Amino acid sequence: MKLNSFRKKSPWILHYNAGSCNGCDIEILACLGPKYDIERFGMINTGNPKQSDILLVTGPVTKRSRERLVEIYAQMPEPKVVVSCGACACTGGVFRGMYNCEGGVDQYIPVDVYVCGCGTRPEQIIDGVIQAIDILEKKTKDLEESVRLKRPAMKEGAQVNRRNIAAEIETV
Repeated sequence: MKLNSFRKKSPWILHYNAGSCNGCDIEILACLGPKYDIERFGMINTGNPKQSDILLVTGPVTKRSRERLVEIYAQMPEPKVVVSCGACACTGGVFRGMYNCEGGVDQYIPVDVYVCGCGTRPEQIIDGVIQAIDILEKKTKDLEESVRLKRPAMKEGAQVNRRNIAAEIETV
């Protein structure tokens, strides 16, 4: 039974506030509420980076949050997708140039989806997460293809010959 086929149907989201004004955080909580109910798509907000598929980051990266953000990103299993939510997370927003802010999220970790706006609307957040699911599915297929053998093993009598396959893997 392949568990990767279920990742598309139920991605786990980790929300990290890198130092925002909480405007985008309120909108993310609105997505979890009964009006938008993002959980009906199978998405679950989790607090553990080792179990999450999508990292949803709000706010500009501050000097104090930089190391934690990179550490959380490193703890997430492959394949992973990062969604930058709000103008502050994308570029630094209104906090750009301040003494404690170092800019957008993409200066420290690779970002796959940008959701712009100051406070982003719940519809935009849901649309960005759905785009992230498509990217997650593509990354999962690429990861599976890199592991999968290109051709099957050959049978020689009662034995299975895998020597040629191993030679192909070494040259790649």
